[in-house]
Amino acid sequence: ENGPRLLVVAEQAKIFSHRGGNVTLPCKFYHEHTSTAGSGTHKIRVKWTKLTSDYLKEVDVFVAMGHHKKSYGNYQDRVFLRGSSENDASLIITNIMLEDYGRYKCEVIEGLEDDTAVVALNLEGVVFPYSPRLGRYNLNYHEAQRACLDQDSVIASFDQLYDAWRSGMDWCNAGWLSDGSVQYPITKPREPCGGKNTVPGVRNYGFWDKDKSRYDVFCFTSNFNGRFYYLIHPTKLTYDEAVQACLKDGSQIAKVGQIFAAWKLLGYDRCDAGWLADGSVRYPISRPRKRCSPNEAAVRFVGFPDKKHKLYGVYCFRAYN
Repeated sequence: ENGPRLLVVAEQAKIFSHRGGNVTLPCKFYHEHTSTAGSGTHKIRVKWTKLTSDYLKEVDVFVAMGHHKKSYGNYQDRVFLRGSSENDASLIITNIMLEDYGRYKCEVIEGLEDDTAVVALNLEGVVFPYSPRLGRYNLNYHEAQRACLDQDSVIASFDQLYDAWRSGMDWCNAGWLSDGSVQYPITKPREPCGGKNTVPGVRNYGFWDKDKSRYDVFCFTSNFNGRFYYLIHPTKLTYDEAVQACLKDGSQIAKVGQIFAAWKLLGYDRCDAGWLADGSVRYPISRPRKRCSPNEAAVRFVGFPDKKHKLYGVYCFRAYN
């Protein structure tokens, strides 16, 4: 009872990285009024968990006590303690995935004493709104999650949508977020989007039934390990011809998340409309100009044309090994 109190601290509250990178989440432990890491009478147990969006559940990431170490789920073989000193409980995450974004808790336990620190892992990336061929407001929450995964992305968090709004994102259709809420970002208030006299902001519809309620979705993606490109082809193509043309070129037809990542993170600019994997036709403009999105930089959406009869170019993606 009278011994020095265990303290756990994170030197940085936020860490920034990107998909495919490696990152260190800082965490160290001390005893109050001493410079020693532990009392020596109890083994130190370090546990890392990921906090979920509802803040009630935690996902196990890594546990270590002495020589015993264990990682869990998608983190297996990707996480380990840095251990630069005897009081270093920092966690290294390798080959970062989109799903790794979020808040992590470092807990250190020694005998009856324990303390925690929380570190947020933010990823460089882009948020984009998504609705399927069926049209506006056709996805329940679970379908929204799958739709994002199918397009090389994950369902966005509120913080990611908020950052996108601060960067100028304006979208009038409400979409699911990872916490189960339905929201949309408005930078230019107008009558069909909450009224022209309201203030700009992220509008919140609240939490809805994940099985029965239907909205669009906001997805988040980061950089990729590959090459995104417009395929130079002598003729325009139907959708099936576009799929085969990419395969013949040693690639696959690109996904919506990949065109947004190439546009936002690499500055990709092409005025040619092209097929994507979901059957939509889009083109990325980073330098607005006459006939090519003259008013704004954007990924322009042409629509979901007839796959069998409409002819367009195609965007392909070749993954690097």
